[in-house]
Amino acid sequence: MKKILIPFVVLVLLTVFGFSGKDTTNKKNNIKPFNQENVSPDFSNVDSIVLNGINDTAFPGAVVLISKDGKIFYERAYGHFTYEKNSNPVKTTTMFDLASLTKVIATTNAVMICVDRGLFSLDDKVVKYIPEFGANGKDIVTIKNLMMHNAGLIAWKPFFKTDIKTADELLNYIYNSELKYEPGTKTVYSDWGLITVGKIIERVTGNTLDEFCSKEIFKPLGMTRTMFNPPAELKNEIMPTELDNYWRHRLVQGTVHDETSDMLGGVAGHAGLFSTAGDIAKISQMLLQKGSYDGKQYIKPETVEMFIKRQSSKSSRAIGWDTKTKEASTAGTLFDLTSYGHTGFTGTSVWTDPTRKLFVVFLTNRVYPTRENSKLYQIRRRLHDAVINAIEPK
Repeated sequence: MKKILIPFVVLVLLTVFGFSGKDTTNKKNNIKPFNQENVSPDFSNVDSIVLNGINDTAFPGAVVLISKDGKIFYERAYGHFTYEKNSNPVKTTTMFDLASLTKVIATTNAVMICVDRGLFSLDDKVVKYIPEFGANGKDIVTIKNLMMHNAGLIAWKPFFKTDIKTADELLNYIYNSELKYEPGTKTVYSDWGLITVGKIIERVTGNTLDEFCSKEIFKPLGMTRTMFNPPAELKNEIMPTELDNYWRHRLVQGTVHDETSDMLGGVAGHAGLFSTAGDIAKISQMLLQKGSYDGKQYIKPETVEMFIKRQSSKSSRAIGWDTKTKEASTAGTLFDLTSYGHTGFTGTSVWTDPTRKLFVVFLTNRVYPTRENSKLYQIRRRLHDAVINAIEPK
């Protein structure tokens, strides 16, 4: 009797949690499925960490993608859109609100392309492109300051709680803000800096940020499910984020979770992008290959090297990206110190270890039903350590 019950229980668990046994890897271009005949890493601990996270209500659903040496080792979907068991099961093609991953997947890559084309230099003053930004002593701030979060700006402001109603009013508030510290002397992670960078990109390219990224990055790389402001017909394929009972008074699904980005029309340098694990894998592989993908050089190798490298001993920041620290990193303890990555407020992350030619995409909707849920943070660290232990068993 027990022998019959065990496989039945396993089947029920997999069904309840929406675990996908199908490997939906991207067989085109440079990302290839891993050859299981050569080596078969045991990722059961990764599965346990994610499924336990769902059990513990850290997030209702997730997708994990692990790639090494240009091949996808593992790609799995877990759970459902919400904690209701009759809600949509998560698929590997499910789209997530990336939140601050927008900063690196969209804006940082767009900046690298602009630098390569000579449209601006990182050392250029911001006022060269946005003169109104120079108010209150900010005329000394460079684009690099903005990208490294050491420009002297505050972290953020809940504009939706103020009298500001329009995108122009919001931008003017940022442009006319005062410095809170001397640029370059400390690091304060700031949405305002990347919002401003997004506007610089628009001014020098003549395109809106979403148009430029789509034309120069997403479409050429085959990232067909990466976009700002997804159309309404895709709503049921997008993970919900928060049950907003303080401003929009509805479940946020298919529109950007970040309130400031929403006030800016859903297109901003700091947040607003939606994507899938598979699409993020393409751009991550392109960066691992020093800007090259499927025979095309998108970004100069030396530009990629500069942007992913820690810039100062005073901070872990690279340019746009963050880097691995010895302690308290969301990449865990085993990724190499040359690793670079980023997280998003909604529960998303991507970390790349260039020494191992490895990256891990971990997407969740941890803010459902509320942003007060912080259980994901320790799970991220354990998951990344479990990945290294699986591919490099002791």
